[in-house]
Amino acid sequence: MIGHGRPRADKNATLGRAERAAERVKQLIESVTPGSRLGTKEELRSLCEVSVGTFNEALRLLQARGLVTVKPGPGGGLFSAEQSPMVRLGNSVLALDAGANDVADAVRIRDALDPLLIEDALWHASPADVAGLRRHITAMEHAVGSEDPVAFVHANWRLHAAIAAISPNPLLSSLYSHLLDLIESHTLSVLPTSDQPLGEYIAHRHELHRDLVDALDRRDRDAALRLIHEHNTTLQGTEDSAAPR
Repeated sequence: MIGHGRPRADKNATLGRAERAAERVKQLIESVTPGSRLGTKEELRSLCEVSVGTFNEALRLLQARGLVTVKPGPGGGLFSAEQSPMVRLGNSVLALDAGANDVADAVRIRDALDPLLIEDALWHASPADVAGLRRHITAMEHAVGSEDPVAFVHANWRLHAAIAAISPNPLLSSLYSHLLDLIESHTLSVLPTSDQPLGEYIAHRHELHRDLVDALDRRDRDAALRLIHEHNTTLQGTEDSAAPR
């Protein structure tokens, strides 16, 4: 038993250092324009003051999150990922990494599945499930108060993932969760448009989601389906984008 404890502790410590190194590089990314050269792997490893193995793990995390690209050869190295505002989010757009060609389709499919999951939640949500949904609503409220649209969007997605987890249909729940993961993994930031202040928009979306959870708690099918319809149709994107909410 004792002999098996140390490797796991060492692995956890390595992951902790890798996360801190990834956060250090992320801070650097946020200070430069998209597509900027950040430096060589060795330069960034030295900046983070970690071992080669730990930095490789940090680099893997950064690439999985769509934050960096690696270019070989002379003049190569690590670059901040190019941002391409592909998908409209009401009065904002999701800025996505350059490899996110399938995200708009994923958003459309995700939106089409929402009413099915709401129907399942109406039948199967327990008091504990509803309490869990309300915790995500609280996280959304905090993001509104701190004027943090990125935190709001992630809290929003976690709420929808929790609704999907209530469904007794494992295929439906798994498909929906996979679509959310795909969208989230390619999202770099949330950018405002000129239509409406972003703070006002996310405050409205918080109220809509709060009312949706209230309707699920009351088992009010008409209200829940009306709200999910409003959720997916009030603010459509342009012809070449979708509207994730």
